[in-house]
Amino acid sequence: MENTVKITDNKAVIALLAELFPACFSDKGAAKPLKIGIFHDLVARLADDERVSKTTLRSTLRHYTNSWRYLESIKADAKRIDLDGAEGDAIDKEHADFAAVQLAESKAKVAASKKTATKKKPPANKNYKIKSPTAKLDTSTAKKSVAKPTAIKLTDADLKVGTSVSVKVGKSPLPAVITEIAKDGVRVQLNTGMVVKVSQSQLRLMHHGK
Repeated sequence: MENTVKITDNKAVIALLAELFPACFSDKGAAKPLKIGIFHDLVARLADDERVSKTTLRSTLRHYTNSWRYLESIKADAKRIDLDGAEGDAIDKEHADFAAVQLAESKAKVAASKKTATKKKPPANKNYKIKSPTAKLDTSTAKKSVAKPTAIKLTDADLKVGTSVSVKVGKSPLPAVITEIAKDGVRVQLNTGMVVKVSQSQLRLMHHGK
């Protein structure tokens, strides 16, 4: 046969065998116990079929006979069948017990693998939120703002040299100290060192809270 496409996938080979030998193989549902030495029978019957190599055929049979559905078919006294479905020797207890052990071990491995995979997954907690450090920063900032000195109306008793005041110059009040009191106004020195003359109404007493 020229330009023959080789089949290498185990499932595809099993499907082919189920098609060619439906009384022996199945690609789904319950499986049937195979006669011992069925590999040699397959090689002889497929000698002219170049789609499946001996190597692929051997690995496919290994895959088929290790499947759960095949191991479940190996029961004591069940009859083995050939490629045409004809019954042969009965399965002895030793082979049945061995198949039962293989099946149990295989299922245990799969269960352990699933359990390990589940443990690795992080817990899904939609209500979990990462606490932001900004909350504490905002609180401390608020406390500092409360502790800042507040300006209150300046009385005649507070109007003396050396008193800390705030002067309303433009939009923002500026901290200053009274340096001179005159009839035409009050001279104050700003923190910048500048001395300005203002009216008493522009001054506020700087009160430092605890």
